[in-house]
Amino acid sequence: MITNTTTIRLEIEKGIRQRGHSLSSFGKLAGINRGIISGILNGNPPKSISIRQLDLMAEALGHEEGWMYEYYVDECFINEKADWRRIKAFLLRCTEIGRYDCIQAVLDRLMEDLSNTISVFGLAEELYEEGKVKEAIPFYECVIENEKHQHSERLAIAHYRVFRASIGENTEENFRATIRFEPFRDRLPERFMLDGLLRLASVYYTMENWYYLERCGDELIRLSHAVYNEQKKYKQETGNYPELNTERRLVVYYGQGYLIKALALEYLKRYDEAKKLISSYSDLSWFEILDETGIKEVEKFKLFATANMHNLNLLSGDFSYLNEYVDFLHANPLEILPSLSIILQSANEHNIEIDNVVNKLLENLLTYDHSDKNYYSQTNSINRYVDLYYQLAVYEFRRENYTKGINHLLESLSISFNISNRTKTLERVLLFEQFRHVANSDQLELFNQIIKEANQYEKASLYVSTSSRFD
Repeated sequence: MITNTTTIRLEIEKGIRQRGHSLSSFGKLAGINRGIISGILNGNPPKSISIRQLDLMAEALGHEEGWMYEYYVDECFINEKADWRRIKAFLLRCTEIGRYDCIQAVLDRLMEDLSNTISVFGLAEELYEEGKVKEAIPFYECVIENEKHQHSERLAIAHYRVFRASIGENTEENFRATIRFEPFRDRLPERFMLDGLLRLASVYYTMENWYYLERCGDELIRLSHAVYNEQKKYKQETGNYPELNTERRLVVYYGQGYLIKALALEYLKRYDEAKKLISSYSDLSWFEILDETGIKEVEKFKLFATANMHNLNLLSGDFSYLNEYVDFLHANPLEILPSLSIILQSANEHNIEIDNVVNKLLENLLTYDHSDKNYYSQTNSINRYVDLYYQLAVYEFRRENYTKGINHLLESLSISFNISNRTKTLERVLLFEQFRHVANSDQLELFNQIIKEANQYEKASLYVSTSSRFD
């Protein structure tokens, strides 16, 4: 009976004959000992082939990378038993050249014994730690699909890794990733849970889900307090702080818990409650566990507290500190983008004209190079531009500058569509319809083009979602 392992050997023998090689000459060409090649081709039973040896022979025979890989899967299972050393080498090689079909075939065979999820998870973690996040995802997905113990730490970490890798600029994809990960967040080890809550909060912020954002803030406050107290207790008992091994400094999670909750309360228009929380992160210099990086983070929180207090005053209708706020923003240009839309929103809500302020801040925003020093993520910055152009549009409409207002609105609409934020896209479409009668022909054409692309995207998304049910 001809098996896949037999097929590989027959193809090697055929290639050697066609090129007129002896085992010795072929061994020299491939860089493999003649005795090893003889054992592979003529042994009884045949000697197993390593993936490195197969690659060397493929190159010597003039074949491309990945030759016979689809047949090599059987080589990894001697007498139907998994040879993990051989399997791992093969899987790593497949990740290098993108042979995900072979990876899936091996994983399918491995999952005939679900205890192999432990080895698969270990390989995924190795790849992840090496920065090979994309390559690690199929292995984490395998763990998610096959882990027997639904409350295992391993399963929660796999979900966390996939969630982290899935977050990007697309709002809908972020939402789906969040829904999938959320039930597992409280099963994570503390060091992952801290960062998981911070990442969840970032998604809820861009989705404008203020109630969930407030909940994330509460959870982060509780958890960071608990971890901080554990750290201090350990220090008292041993004289040293334990290694926390988190992605950010503990002070970041501590301060962000209060900042996130205050931000949620701000958008829920509970301004007085939000103001009270600002004092909880405005000065964290008392925090015991601070290195040089931690001290820099404390300084950033002071900056955020100043900007956020100004925002709350403006939203409450108090514009007496506006000039002071503008001076602060010119001195801290990275804060202009997140602050300018709030300044405009406040002016729009309280019917105040601030042309000089807007023009100066816009000029500074457009001329300042944010690329090197920006501590805000690109995703958050993109969403803030959506809000900024929308508030600029409302501001110009209020002053009957319709051409400028529609241009700003179309800019906001285009970005919100590109990041698949349906809520903001619809909001901007509805506002455009209110002012359609004053739009010029070029603006109408651009609007229709955006809507046409949106309709085509919706049809494509519907086709994918419905056809996938029958795969």
